[in-house]
Amino acid sequence: MKIEQKIKDMGIELPKAPKPAAMYIPAKQLGNALFISGQIPIVDGKLVYVGKAGGERTLEEAQEAARICAINIIAAAKEHLVDLDNVRNVVKLQAFVNSTANFDQAHLVVNTASELLYTIFGEAGRHARTAVSTNMLPMNATVEIEAIFEVNQN
Repeated sequence: MKIEQKIKDMGIELPKAPKPAAMYIPAKQLGNALFISGQIPIVDGKLVYVGKAGGERTLEEAQEAARICAINIIAAAKEHLVDLDNVRNVVKLQAFVNSTANFDQAHLVVNTASELLYTIFGEAGRHARTAVSTNMLPMNATVEIEAIFEVNQN
């Protein structure tokens, strides 16, 4: 449980994985691939960042929303794997930033999640990534991020 200790040492309290808001599951494993459903910035069951980056939300607020999404991704992985030391690699993030038409910093928003995963998992945390601006997300969330991890088979 070295990864979980590292998370604690960073002052991050890993929450329970947020409950799905519709008909899907938080994580699905296929062989060594673990697919994590899109996570939005939910803390204690409440959506804490809504609105558009470049509009109602500053770059910094959108970055904090992305950080929360990354923490929720890790929580979903933990719920599925039980032990986060079973994560071999963070393979890919696909991220969506609810933003105004002229907001061109989605990559900087999502970089916050990328940096957190790298800090936690080290070289195994380096990943491929897509960062897309969009005009709306479910429940008007500011950010949504999904992930693919390579994991040990159960």
